[in-house]
Amino acid sequence: MEMMTVKIKRFDGRNSYYQKYEVPYEKGKTILWLLTTIREEQDPTLNFTSACRHAICGSCAVQINGNAFLACNTPLDDVLDTYKTMNLTFEPLKNFEVIKDLVIVWEPKMEKMTKVKPWIIPGEEGSKEIGFLQSEEDFQQIAAPTDCILCGVCASECNQLAVNQDGYLEPFILNKAYRYIVDTRDGAPEQHLKPVLENDLWKCLHCMQCVSQCPKTIPLTDQIAFLRSATMAMGELDNQGAKHAYAFHDDVKNKGRLNETMLPIKTDGLVQTALTKIPFALRMVKKGKINPLHTPKQISGIQEVRKLYEYAEEVKS
Repeated sequence: MEMMTVKIKRFDGRNSYYQKYEVPYEKGKTILWLLTTIREEQDPTLNFTSACRHAICGSCAVQINGNAFLACNTPLDDVLDTYKTMNLTFEPLKNFEVIKDLVIVWEPKMEKMTKVKPWIIPGEEGSKEIGFLQSEEDFQQIAAPTDCILCGVCASECNQLAVNQDGYLEPFILNKAYRYIVDTRDGAPEQHLKPVLENDLWKCLHCMQCVSQCPKTIPLTDQIAFLRSATMAMGELDNQGAKHAYAFHDDVKNKGRLNETMLPIKTDGLVQTALTKIPFALRMVKKGKINPLHTPKQISGIQEVRKLYEYAEEVKS
């Protein structure tokens, strides 16, 4: 019988360590089956959480070989095939405090979520008598974000959170803000939007890990792009992110390429750039990596680029 070697990161409240288990391979099983088998047949002290077994409750997410998965709906065979090995390492989700073994603390995340007011702030269109009517098109706007089961996979995969847990909001919190901003029954979208902007909205790294691992395939990065555009439409332009976006937009529209020498100045301002980036820039000049006197010329196909801009504006309107 083929055997799997499973290494699980244990935590007893004080010390962390890895423990190995040898488990007989069975075809057609799930990751949750594997964890349950270990707990029921080898080690009843192993702690992890699970409930629905149908990808509804979101409680069974764990890391396997460095990536986050929902244990109940992830086929064991798929994981073994992905990593081309019979050796699996289980760890609790990253960017969460750990209670014991694979069990994580959710309370700080829920407290953090209250910043974006994750509830409907009623508009004037509805009433207690008739409620709030929505068309099918209105409902479809919130269909995808409503699929979120708060499993924490996106937060575990987020590389910005890995270095900025205090300032940046978890992707599932951004999803929650988006869900109420686009809800036609909500009468105060700015109350959900401003807290998002104030908590480092523009620092998303575009690594796409939250999207690639989301068990519900929620388009989180598209939502982040929407939130950024919404803050700019609201008039929030005096910030690093918006300035960088406009600098990028204008350079490509005018010449078809970036002026990388001017980009940091347009983004951070002359004084801030001088204080924080000039030493690095001088080292780049010394190594021949940049030419401060270089001014990019307009590309030959600039009219085609501008047509794309015009088309984008038409679609947007």
